[in-house]
Amino acid sequence: MTRQTVLQERKHIRNTHQRRYSLSFFTMGNTCSNHLGIPPAKGPNAVGCTDFMMDHTAQGTFFRLYYPCQETEKAEKPDWVPSREYFNGLADFMKINRTLSERIFSYLFGPFKIPAYLDAPFKSSGKCPVVIFSHGLGAFRYTQYVFNIAIIFAHDKLEVLFTCSANISLMLPRTLYSAICAELASQGFIVASVEHRDQSASATFYFREKTESEKANGKMAKTQDSTQDDLVKVWMYYRALHHGESEFPLRSKQVKQRADECIMALDKLTEINSGIPAQNVLRTQFDWTTLENSMDLCRIAAMGHSFGGATVIEALCKEVKFKCGIALDAWMFPLDDETFPRVKQPIFFINSEKFQWAGNISRMKKLDSAVIQRKMITIRGTVHQSFPDFTFLTGNWIGKLMKLKGEIDPEVAIDLSNKATLAFLQRHLGKKNKELTIVSNSCQHQV
Repeated sequence: MTRQTVLQERKHIRNTHQRRYSLSFFTMGNTCSNHLGIPPAKGPNAVGCTDFMMDHTAQGTFFRLYYPCQETEKAEKPDWVPSREYFNGLADFMKINRTLSERIFSYLFGPFKIPAYLDAPFKSSGKCPVVIFSHGLGAFRYTQYVFNIAIIFAHDKLEVLFTCSANISLMLPRTLYSAICAELASQGFIVASVEHRDQSASATFYFREKTESEKANGKMAKTQDSTQDDLVKVWMYYRALHHGESEFPLRSKQVKQRADECIMALDKLTEINSGIPAQNVLRTQFDWTTLENSMDLCRIAAMGHSFGGATVIEALCKEVKFKCGIALDAWMFPLDDETFPRVKQPIFFINSEKFQWAGNISRMKKLDSAVIQRKMITIRGTVHQSFPDFTFLTGNWIGKLMKLKGEIDPEVAIDLSNKATLAFLQRHLGKKNKELTIVSNSCQHQV
């Protein structure tokens, strides 16, 4: 055996070990666990979901609706990652190759499903209270979690050493909180999870009309997402701060737009409830006429996480139809000081143990009132990412390395948060459920 042959054999063995290391890295972090996956809702109702886009332009509103549904064998659960473009948005933020990032995140998160049935028939059983949910900011300085992981990918003869720094909550705005939204729907709520167009999401999309030349040459493929053949999908990605740009003006503008989008979603649901035909730009199988007279529009709440928590405060200030608000680990920086005294509704702050700091808490306390309930709790052993779905989709040590998991079990953390949320909604929206009263009394000793 020649020296060259020996070196080639050693290289082959080394490459094989590297490939095995790559696979074992992911296996230890994710796929070996039988417990990974978004937990099913615990309420008495099965949960359905569908997407709605009002107005094909960027000025419309776009949301995923979660609702109590009829049980059916035909309905399927949708993918947690709706489209690869959401991975592209994360790749752009991380400044890495889109193809590489798509392979990484498709491997890690591609197989997971939303705990709801796509376009399942609505289950009518009395009028449902309504929740409008606002997602967090894609990435900002207070929640940018840094992790350095060496991953070797073997693609034919190409090997890439990937070291990244990222905020894992950058992705999947309208599906990222499916565990929370599905739980509320299982308890009889109708929940609209808004995908914001303020460029705070990793990616979102709208449609533009084809130009005359595009219509004439007929070369552009018809989009399968839209009900109209003369529309073209346009993707909108996360907008980072420019060099030397002041942050507050951008975030203040964004939070105001976000609140407006939440209000637009509520207005659209109000129209649907009154029987006005729903003009959904998206191609879905859901029968929107079944929602006529299904919602109790005297019982409406706003809810959100992180930047979405600030959006809740802004929305309450702008729209009195919201009877109360729930802010999960809210980031208060984007709010103007004059907003606080104008908010008249009850607010519930549910905080994680590791994220909050004195300055942020002091801004929450500006909402203290002697006559309006303003409640705050902290769930011990939790981190900022204990609220989004990512906490359920990584193994224990990788989750803690990336700060997606706290010290307590993720399902225990979200269960405590959900029970506290439901108890607060019961009190302020009049959702009558004896079981919720029991769990609300028991959970307060654990936070």
